[in-house]
Amino acid sequence: LLLKINIGCGYLLFPNWVNMDIEPPADIIADVTEGLPFNDKSADFIYNEHFIEHVEFEEAQKLLKEFYRVLNPGGILRIATPDLDYVLEKYSSDWKNQDWLKWPEYQFIKTRGQMINISFRWWGHKYLYNEEDLSNLILNAGFRDIHRFKRNVSDYSELEGLESRLDSKLILEAKK
Repeated sequence: LLLKINIGCGYLLFPNWVNMDIEPPADIIADVTEGLPFNDKSADFIYNEHFIEHVEFEEAQKLLKEFYRVLNPGGILRIATPDLDYVLEKYSSDWKNQDWLKWPEYQFIKTRGQMINISFRWWGHKYLYNEEDLSNLILNAGFRDIHRFKRNVSDYSELEGLESRLDSKLILEAKK
């Protein structure tokens, strides 16, 4: 039986996964920045979508080491997050053409300045990553074989089709 952990799940609970968040309805309610309640080398997969940008960079460094601790040798980490490079590219071009800007609650956004400031500051965002920063963070935690994937695509069937957000533009997988 594979142990698959979904970190920062929100309301998106995956069947046959251990879904963790700081509030209900997760299977395990815990602040993962204080550590994961799992033994060393006990998990096969760790996944998170739109989570890593909600912790300070220094906390993310500790978290990635914790993910590494919990994963079995050969275990896979998948992180899906907004892409800083994409946000900056949209700011410099067709900034209005983004999925989240079509949602009714964001119709008040009228300028590219509002868009970029909201991208950086709202929803509890603390650090937006580009591929270079996120890859370095993952490598520094001890992971190897880092690969970038498109939404819902993976070399592992357990990690296919997990992304729920169209703005999950930066998706990296790494092996322990």
